[in-house]
Amino acid sequence: MKNPDTERPRPGAAILRTALRRNVGAMIAGTVLMGLYQAAETAFPIALGLIVEHTMQDRSLGSLGISIGSLAVIITTVSLSWRFGMRVLQKANTTEAHRWRVRVAACGLQPVATDVDLKSGEILSIASEDADQTADIIEVVPLLISSLVAVAVAAVALSLADLRLGLLVIVGTVAILSVLAVMSKRIGASTQEQQARVARAGAKVADLIIGLRPLHGFGGNHAAFGSYRRVSTDAKRQAITVARVNGVYAGTALALNAVLAAAVSLTAGWLAFEGRITIGELVMAVGLAQFIMEPLKMFSEMPKYVMIARASAERMALVLTARPVTTPGPERPEPGGELEVDGVRHGALQGATFTVTAGEFVAIAAYQPRAAADLAAVLAANVAPHAYEGVVRVGGREIADLSIESVREHLLVNPYDGEIFAGTLRTNIDPSGTGRTIEAAVEASMLTDVVALHREGLDYAIRDRGANLSGGQRQRLSLARALAADAEVLVLHDPTTAVDAVTEQLIARNVAKLRRGRTTLVLTSSPALLDAADRVLVLDEGVITAENTHRNLLAGDEAYCRAVAR
Repeated sequence: MKNPDTERPRPGAAILRTALRRNVGAMIAGTVLMGLYQAAETAFPIALGLIVEHTMQDRSLGSLGISIGSLAVIITTVSLSWRFGMRVLQKANTTEAHRWRVRVAACGLQPVATDVDLKSGEILSIASEDADQTADIIEVVPLLISSLVAVAVAAVALSLADLRLGLLVIVGTVAILSVLAVMSKRIGASTQEQQARVARAGAKVADLIIGLRPLHGFGGNHAAFGSYRRVSTDAKRQAITVARVNGVYAGTALALNAVLAAAVSLTAGWLAFEGRITIGELVMAVGLAQFIMEPLKMFSEMPKYVMIARASAERMALVLTARPVTTPGPERPEPGGELEVDGVRHGALQGATFTVTAGEFVAIAAYQPRAAADLAAVLAANVAPHAYEGVVRVGGREIADLSIESVREHLLVNPYDGEIFAGTLRTNIDPSGTGRTIEAAVEASMLTDVVALHREGLDYAIRDRGANLSGGQRQRLSLARALAADAEVLVLHDPTTAVDAVTEQLIARNVAKLRRGRTTLVLTSSPALLDAADRVLVLDEGVITAENTHRNLLAGDEAYCRAVAR
């Protein structure tokens, strides 16, 4: 009795089937055109043999003209069928790779992580290299079929001259493919391991880039570099192994193809010497023996590409088939803007409870920074609802019952380390391109000096991760993006830690003015932001211990005064 688990299709195979099914039309057209190309290529030595045969019997200019015209038709067919066949296949290949890149990226960008042990750098590798190699199956199958057409036409043509020649091609082709099919399995396993190691090296690089400044700060850059070097060395060794296996595969394929071509040529020469085939048939056989090496080479390489595509598909399946940590609900928040946290226990939070009513500007002074970070993670839906105790309600509905899309439309949590993307100031502030509140957001975040500093204004080019901006400029740019989104509920986590006191005072007033009538929660220890809030909640040891205005707390709470006074 078979184990049911072994009967289920592997996820990688399912991905390949999906790719093939979605591109049936393009693959049929590409197969027809590439088959026509291979048939015309095969027809060239056949036509040469016939020309020699008939020219020796009928030496007329008319026969020569017809022969030249036939060769011109064959050459034109070869050129056009290859050109348009590859255009169709490469377009389908590129489109399919794009589809898989988008799907992998969508899974990687889910606010609640899926149950898969992959870092962002590894997911990036899967979304780029593995997606491209998986989509190569769109070209591999038509090229495989068209190569088979060439071998079949050559075998039939040689069989018409002498049955032994045709059988030699068929038996030789089967033997070559049998040997290479065994070798291709090793290539698939080696390639999959190489891709995994390269992805781990890429993830290590991403981590190093993010933490480069802190590493320099405490002198850990040399140790970090050594760690990356070890991972990179592993990837290099595996790449050498893959290159060695590929080299053996290519060399074996070339040697076997050459042996088959030589065998066909020698057999044809022997048959011609024995008088069993004509000179024209000898010319055809020798020409086909030389030509057949190209489709045989292509034909023999296809199993390798199939295994590489399957290995890449298996890696994509790690992301695409991973079960989400939580399944979002179908509901949407009620209109308004109320945010309620009821008895939440997670990390440093020990039963935090508070409510921010619609249109209110509330600040939370967290005595332990870890508690503020954990609260921000819970509100951002980066923690699955079943992973913490208590309830978070947005617009009167529990966040576990809401779809991720509706949460994102209603509630925006801007982290203290918001990413800056390569592009322009404008595209970083307004990624969606709506352009409705850019000017107001720029003014409120005090980003006006950055815009005025450059002749391009909002179209000033920003490098990856904001490398050409200072820390304060990056933080204000991130704040401008959050304000421009104009979310019904906005949560800001330490939005002014990298700016000077004067700028911080202006930002606090501007944010309070811009967000008037909209629900705003700020996790901060900034006196300016605390003073601008309608009320301040004190978060100490994971629970709310005090609630009042900033000035009243300063006057009556010594611990609060020590925590926030600068």
